[in-house]
Amino acid sequence: MGYRMGAWGSSTRRSVSDDWISALPGDKSQTFDLLVASWESVYAMMSVSLDDSLSLKARGELVCARQQVTVTAELFERVSSLLVSFCDVVERHSRHLHSFPSVHPLNIDFFRGDIGQHAASWNSILHRVLFGDRSRFHNKIRILSETLRRLNLEFHKATLTISSGSPMHRAESWKALDCIHYDLNTCLRENEVLLKSFLRALPAQNLGAFALDMGVPLATAAVRTQAWFSGASA
Repeated sequence: MGYRMGAWGSSTRRSVSDDWISALPGDKSQTFDLLVASWESVYAMMSVSLDDSLSLKARGELVCARQQVTVTAELFERVSSLLVSFCDVVERHSRHLHSFPSVHPLNIDFFRGDIGQHAASWNSILHRVLFGDRSRFHNKIRILSETLRRLNLEFHKATLTISSGSPMHRAESWKALDCIHYDLNTCLRENEVLLKSFLRALPAQNLGAFALDMGVPLATAAVRTQAWFSGASA
């Protein structure tokens, strides 16, 4: 599912759409691609696991479905932890930004559950009263991080109810899994847009430290360093 871009009005400044559409240069593009690929990989595994759980349930194989949903919960925690970690790292590295990228508030229509809708509503209110890209950027990062943590807790809570085998609230818990999965997808797309805008604003000399904190190798930089040492020894 692609990023859901709303109609946010025009601006004389560089817009979020401009940042998203425009290609990133060199190492920044590589960092973006590697990070997004790592997020998408775990998210895809989690989605497949959830589909398997729901299919087993639909066929009446409830014991297997409960076992499979435990695996799904572990994968959900992995992907949500990756996205929260990104928010935390961006918070630290944003001190290197000379100017902050524009951000849009979370859109309540892109969430199904109470957690996501409440977060979007609160983010929208604060976005209107906060002045300056810096405050709006940090506000969105923090709300996204907290939303991801709460979604993970709710997903884990629902899977525990299902895994217990107790019929009480089990039907509601199965429905909750699909809803929370949808809202995680929205948060993932928001993180991808934020990542690209952040990388565009990050000074080139600070990219290596950011990539290191995110566990992303800078192959191009390594090649340049290797070539420099080769030339020096010749």
